[in-house]
Amino acid sequence: MNAITRIKNSFAPKTTRRAVVIAAAVSGGSLLVGGCSIADVLSIGADKPDFGGFGPFIKIAPDGSVTVINKHQEMGQGNHAGLAAIVAEELDADWDKVKVESAVANAKLYSNTLMGVQGTGGSTAINNSWDQLRKAGASARALFVQAAAARWSVPAGQITVRNGVVTHGASNRSAGFGELLADAAKITPPQNPTLKSPKDFTLIGTDRVKRKDSQAKSTGTARYTQDVHLPDMLVAVVAHSPRFGGKVKSFDATQARKVPGVTDVVQIPTGVAVIAQNTYAAKKGREALKVVWDDDKAEKRSTDQILAQYKVIAAGKGGDEVKPQVFQTAGDASNAFGGELFEATYDFPFLAHATMEPMNCVAQVDGHKVKLTFASQIQTLDQLNVAQAVGTLPGMVEIETLPAGGSFGRRGNQTSDYVIDAVHVAKHLGHGRPVKLVWTREDDMTVGRYRPLTHHALAIKLDKDGFPAAWRHRVVTQSITKGMPTSKGLDETTVEGTKGSPYLKATPVVDGQVYMPEFPVTVLWFRAVGATHTAMVMEHTIDRLARKAGKDPADYRRALYRKAGADRHLAVMNLACEKAGWGTPTSAGVARGLAVHESFGSVVAQVAEVSLVDGKPRVGRVVCAVDCGVAIAPDLIAAQMEGGVCYGLAAALYGQITLKDGLVEQTNFDTYPVLRMNEAPKVETHIVPSSAHPTGIGEPGAPLIGPAVANALLALNGTVTTSLPFVKA
Repeated sequence: MNAITRIKNSFAPKTTRRAVVIAAAVSGGSLLVGGCSIADVLSIGADKPDFGGFGPFIKIAPDGSVTVINKHQEMGQGNHAGLAAIVAEELDADWDKVKVESAVANAKLYSNTLMGVQGTGGSTAINNSWDQLRKAGASARALFVQAAAARWSVPAGQITVRNGVVTHGASNRSAGFGELLADAAKITPPQNPTLKSPKDFTLIGTDRVKRKDSQAKSTGTARYTQDVHLPDMLVAVVAHSPRFGGKVKSFDATQARKVPGVTDVVQIPTGVAVIAQNTYAAKKGREALKVVWDDDKAEKRSTDQILAQYKVIAAGKGGDEVKPQVFQTAGDASNAFGGELFEATYDFPFLAHATMEPMNCVAQVDGHKVKLTFASQIQTLDQLNVAQAVGTLPGMVEIETLPAGGSFGRRGNQTSDYVIDAVHVAKHLGHGRPVKLVWTREDDMTVGRYRPLTHHALAIKLDKDGFPAAWRHRVVTQSITKGMPTSKGLDETTVEGTKGSPYLKATPVVDGQVYMPEFPVTVLWFRAVGATHTAMVMEHTIDRLARKAGKDPADYRRALYRKAGADRHLAVMNLACEKAGWGTPTSAGVARGLAVHESFGSVVAQVAEVSLVDGKPRVGRVVCAVDCGVAIAPDLIAAQMEGGVCYGLAAALYGQITLKDGLVEQTNFDTYPVLRMNEAPKVETHIVPSSAHPTGIGEPGAPLIGPAVANALLALNGTVTTSLPFVKA
C-alpha cells in the first residue's frame, strides 16, 4: 500500500477531498491544489499559534524581556545567539533580557528561505534569516515607537529606543517595553520597516554577542533527548542488519523476552525492536535475540574492493553501468592533453559523523496524532517521513525540537532513519504511550550513514610558466541526494569546491566529470559535505604544482586568483599569510602549510604549523582568515573556526570507516579515534571586515586543515599525500 492510499484510507470517510489531494500532492512531489503553496500543504493539520502581536519570531513579556523564536536546530554551533542578536539589534532590546526558544515544526511559518522547508544545514541559519529577522526586529521596534507617540501625543520621529527603553527626550518621558506592550500589540505591523544602517549597529559585530546556553550546559541543566523522561515511558533499541541492504529473514525472541524489564519484541521495517522498561534491559534483550538475516541484496565487498572498482570507473573502463556526468567544461579538450602531464590521484575513506550524543528520539503515536521530542535537524523532512509511516498529515506531526549533542549533518537525513524506528515502535504501542528509541554509538558507527568513499583522478597540462593550461578531473563517489524529491541530475554536493574553483576558472581548458555508482552502503552529507575531499584535492594539487614550477605556494595562488578575478580568495590568503608570518623562518622541524577554499558562500584561508612527532603530524598553531560577510558574532565565528579545525583535523588524522566482507570494522572511539584535547592546536582567527550579506560559518573551517597539514608536510620533507587519513590504522 503506497503513502497516498494509506493516508486516504486512514482518514476515510471523514476526510475532505481537499485533504486527500493535498496529501497526495505531498507524497507525489507535485502541487495539485490551486492557490496552495508547499508550505500550506505541510501545515495542514497543525495548530494555529497565537503570536501576541509581534509575529512568529518575537515574544515580549510584561517584564520587558524578549524571547526570540529560533526556527533552526541548535547543535552546538551557537546559531541561537547570532539569530537573537539580529532581532535585538533592530529592536534595540536589552541584550541581557533576551532569551531564545525553539520554534514549533511549521514550514509555513518557519521555512528556511534558502531550502524551502524548515531545516538547518548548509551553514544557512544566519544567511537565510538575516533579512527576515532584521525586519521582524525593526517592525516590533516601530510598534513600540508608535505606541509611545500615541500615548504621549508627540511625533514618532522624536522618539528613541535603547536597551528596551522607549524615550522622548524633549519631555523627559520614558517607558519600558513591558509598559507599552498592550498598546503596541494592537497596532498593525509595518510591512517594510526602516532598517538600521550598519554604521549604527551597537550589538552586531561586537564581542557582547555570546552564547545564551553556556550556563545550562555547564551546570548540566540543558535538556537533551537522552534527558527526556516522560510518565509511563518505555525504551527501545533495534537490531539492524549488520550488512547494508540486509533484511530480517526470521527471528526468535524467546530468550529476549525472558530478560527482566523487557516488555515486548516486535519486527519493524528496518529490523527487530526490543522494548523495555529501561535502556539496560533493552540492550540485554537485544543481545539475547536471535535473528537470521537475508543478505541476498546486501553489500558483501570490502573497502579495498570498492575502491579498486572506483579506479576502474575513473579510467573510463566501468562500462555502461556507471555513466559520467559533466560538472564543468571550458575550451576544447580534444587535443589539449598531449605530451607531458602532471597526474595525481586521491582517495578518501567513508567517515562517520561520530556525534557525542548518538541518535535518539522520543515518540508518541495516538491515532493520527504524533508527538516527537528530539533534536530534529530538518523538521519538515521528519514530518513528511513520519506522516507517511503513520498514515497522517505532516501538520499533525508535532515536534518539540531540543538541542543536539552534535550532528554534523547526521540528524537530518532523507529517510529520518532513527526517527522512523521510534515511530514504528510508538505506533505499535499506541494510545500515545511514549517510547525513547536509542541508537548506541556502536549502532550509529556500524549501520549509520557516512561521508562517501571518494576517488579523484587528475591530469593537468602545464604552460611554459608552470600554470595549468588544461585540467582533466574525474570524481567517483556515491550520490548523497539521489532519491530526494529535489534531486535532478548532477548531485552538486559531490563536486562542490571543485566545480567553480578559481583554479579551474583560471585554466583555459577544463574537462570535469563525475561518476556516481550505486550500492547499498548508506551515505549522507557530512560537515562541509563535498569540500571535505575537494578542498584537499584542489589545495594539495596547487601546492604540488607550485613547487614543481619553483614558485612560492602563496605567490603561485596569487597569480591564479588574479587571473580568475578571485578577489576574496586573495584577500583572505594575504591576511592569513600576514598574521602567520608566511615566508619568515620557523622553529627547527616545523613547516607551514597553506590552504584556501570557498564553501557555503564564505572564503577561508588557513596556515598550519606542523611538525612530526613519532612519525605522526603534530599541529601546533593554525592561523585562520575568514570572509563571511557581516560578522554578527565575532566570538562565535572564532569558536566555529576552532571547532572546525579540530573536527577536520580529527578526520584528516584518524578518520576512516572500513568494510571487511561488507561488515563495518570500526565500532566506537577505540577504533575510530577523535582528536584529544592535548592534540588540539592553538587556533587564531582573523575576520575580513565586510558589509556584505552574511554567509555560512558552521562548516567552512573544517575542510582546510587537512590540505594545510598535507602542504606543510610537503614543505617539511617533500611528502606527497594521496590518501587520508594521515595516520593509518
